[in-house]
Amino acid sequence: MANNTNKKTIPPKKPKFNPYWIYAGLFLFFIGLNFFGSDALSGENKTSPAQFFQYLKDGDIEKVDIVNRREAKVYLTKEAEEKEVHKKSIPTALFGDSNNIPNYTFEFGDLQNFENQLKEIKANNSISTSVEYKTETNPWGELLFSLLPCILLIGFWIFIMRRMSSGGGGGAGGQIFNIGKSKAKLFDEKTDVKTSFKDVAGLEGAKEEVQEIVDFLKNPEKYTSLGGKIPKGALLVGPPGTGKTLLAKAVAGEAQVPFFSLSGSDFVEMFVGVGASRVRDLFKQAKEKSPSIIFIDEIDAIGRARGKNAMSGSNDERENTLNQLLTEMDGFGTNTNVIVLAATNRADILDKALMRAGRFDRQIFVDLPDVRERKEIFEVHLRPLKKAEGLDLDFLSKQTPGFSGADIANVCNEAALIAARNNKKAVDKQDFLDAVDRIIGGLEKKNKIVTPEEKRAIAFHEAGHATVSWMLEHAAPLVKVTIVPRGRSLGAAWYLPEERLIVRPEQMLDEMCAALGGRAAEKVIFDKISTGALSDLEKVTKQARAMVTVYGLSDKVGNLTYYDSSGQNEYGFSKPYSEQTAELIDKEISDIIEKQYARAIQLLEENKDKLTELAEVLLEKEVIFKDNLEKIFGERNFKKEVHLTDQKSDEEE
Repeated sequence: MANNTNKKTIPPKKPKFNPYWIYAGLFLFFIGLNFFGSDALSGENKTSPAQFFQYLKDGDIEKVDIVNRREAKVYLTKEAEEKEVHKKSIPTALFGDSNNIPNYTFEFGDLQNFENQLKEIKANNSISTSVEYKTETNPWGELLFSLLPCILLIGFWIFIMRRMSSGGGGGAGGQIFNIGKSKAKLFDEKTDVKTSFKDVAGLEGAKEEVQEIVDFLKNPEKYTSLGGKIPKGALLVGPPGTGKTLLAKAVAGEAQVPFFSLSGSDFVEMFVGVGASRVRDLFKQAKEKSPSIIFIDEIDAIGRARGKNAMSGSNDERENTLNQLLTEMDGFGTNTNVIVLAATNRADILDKALMRAGRFDRQIFVDLPDVRERKEIFEVHLRPLKKAEGLDLDFLSKQTPGFSGADIANVCNEAALIAARNNKKAVDKQDFLDAVDRIIGGLEKKNKIVTPEEKRAIAFHEAGHATVSWMLEHAAPLVKVTIVPRGRSLGAAWYLPEERLIVRPEQMLDEMCAALGGRAAEKVIFDKISTGALSDLEKVTKQARAMVTVYGLSDKVGNLTYYDSSGQNEYGFSKPYSEQTAELIDKEISDIIEKQYARAIQLLEENKDKLTELAEVLLEKEVIFKDNLEKIFGERNFKKEVHLTDQKSDEEE
């Protein structure tokens, strides 16, 4: 990274002193006093009753104290303490006088037996050892147990209050006392932000627009001196996985400013007024650290158009949050230097007040990458991989049309996993092809039980797709056909269609005819049809409906469209056309599909022998490619330059 050289080394943080450790130490001290008593602070030595009686016979014992009718404390004479055997018994005390500390202590069983044996030894040996009876208590223990319930209650209360005030494990705003605080994650420009425009491949148009935002933040005087105002916000719009969030992080990294990142759902809470409070706190923090960037990912969570859900009276809390966001964005001064970036893939449902100039001044469209941009994305994601020499990136970019940046990253990762699984030293071209097949079609299931009759039906089905697409001018050229079960499909055919910015009716009809070629082949060969054409029927039905109701390509319905780009009728219960028109639309959709089905049957009847030959080759090899079709059908008659844009898979259910 270019900015790494300017970053300072941050010293490791020292652990902070917590005063609660003092309380914990005192508590443990009192517990120790209770369980161990004063013996723990003295130098008393333990002995046994047998040794005691022996010391008594020797005349070494001056006094014996019987404490609480269970323990004996033994005090030696001065002469006895001089003996070698008693050298270690001389008491030492940390606190107080050591003269009051016994030399030995021990516990006896029955008091009466102990007294009888003691009297017997004293009488037999004429010993004048005094015996005293005492009762001792532990005031510290009694005090502790009397105060323990109160201590535990106070400690529990302090613990709960600190958890509430600090947010616990949920971060800022995670608990009751901090619930109105913003949950935005702050990326500091000196430590956390490490993404630059070098990490964002493709997206040339979007990068050019956001670079202007970077320039605004770096040199605001350049624009304000001429009387211009810095844009308040920019909205990144595009399909999932195209790099909207990555682009926003790159803006923060290039501008070297604090970057507040959060999701639209972070504002939403079950308590009333929390979302609006978090919006206020977020903008307050951003103004304090200006110049700064606020990035709201998936802003459609709170920015949905107001008053659309009439059944439940709409969500007042969400609307309050949106209202506060509108107020904050339009309440900036010209010199606050706070820019709001937001990302969504559903811009059509956002509130119009949010989209107006002065709030989100710019809409930056982040579309799916084209062939050139896909090559650049591959270059970025291939950097950490050990790739084979001479790997053709142009070929890879052409094999992945319609893929987003996230999809390409997934392809590279999957290719590396496949290469590792095969014990390869580098990732080669075949690994990438297998990865694309794995992502599009799913994992091969070679152990799936398929009867010979079913396998033959699948082979003719897929051969029907290949034959019809080969015979039609506008159908996509074939890449490969397989009858090995993949994912949920029993067989699949891969195509690489032409690059089209506009699509004509004859092109759509040819694609529909090719999609129906599988069912048509079953009808021609077996005079029976099956459920294997589910995905094909779904595809052609959507295409036919789009032709009639969206693109106005039907002569009977006319130049009409019932498509609503604003999304206002998404939850409407009434259709924008009459019942008579609905019947006409249904009939027109059915006629279009049936015509193409009859057309596919006619093509296959004319080439029945070649269809059978292709199916037999497919049964034998399980996977066939373009070369196999050229051997059977000869070269295609339609010679033209093909630019690859979209890869599709016709799959059987």
